[in-house]
Amino acid sequence: MPKPKVAVHKFSSCDGCQLAFLDMGEDLLTLTTQVDIRHFAEAGILGEDEPVDIAFIEGSISTPEDEHRIKRIRANATLLVTIGACATAGGLQALRNLADAKAWTAAVYASPEYISSLDKVQPIRARVPVDFELWGCPVNSRQIVAAVGSLLNGVVPVDERDKVCMECKRQQAVCVVVSEGKPCMGPVTRTGCGALCPRFGRACYACYGPAENPNTEALGVRLHGLGLIGREIAQQFLGTTNQTPVFLDAAQRWKDTP
Repeated sequence: MPKPKVAVHKFSSCDGCQLAFLDMGEDLLTLTTQVDIRHFAEAGILGEDEPVDIAFIEGSISTPEDEHRIKRIRANATLLVTIGACATAGGLQALRNLADAKAWTAAVYASPEYISSLDKVQPIRARVPVDFELWGCPVNSRQIVAAVGSLLNGVVPVDERDKVCMECKRQQAVCVVVSEGKPCMGPVTRTGCGALCPRFGRACYACYGPAENPNTEALGVRLHGLGLIGREIAQQFLGTTNQTPVFLDAAQRWKDTP
């Protein structure tokens, strides 16, 4: 039997999620015995338009060329999996959706007419059907290994949607909200990171996106009780996963609150 064909594609992003493949170490060598990697520019393998069984996508859609390219990739892939905050929720570059991007471009570039970009940055699922999403900024090698293993066995990967607060308890991490009064997004954010930031005394900033049944209203009230005003509360929801509807709605509700 021929090995399944795999591709890793990059759009508007920092390349960090692709590094989850390269950081796999010996597991990457094992992976290459199980699949035939047909395109992975970061690793020097070029074959963007080849048909594949699984296409992993890093990055968001921010230019007209991105629109055309993602449709070609989708047509050539049996399964399409987005990896990371940019691909699943817009990423940092989608923060320009919240401002006048054309005014910024005109202010920065002497000839802004040469800048080819869309008015709005969008996650991949806004343009083509997506079969599975791996959240994180960046995703980690453990997620990649687990997802590839499941897909190769014809099983839908486990979608980790527990809240970071649950992971903090499993890791016996002290709550930074209770102990230090820090504005933490853990109560509404999905785990996957191993509660990395809270374990080192830093508040979660929602890089893994919304958890299952996120109570954004209750968290907003708690953040308000910590002394944040509405605009500051809204900003908590508008980080790397700012294009998720539940976080956008929460930011809209709080932005004009005193």
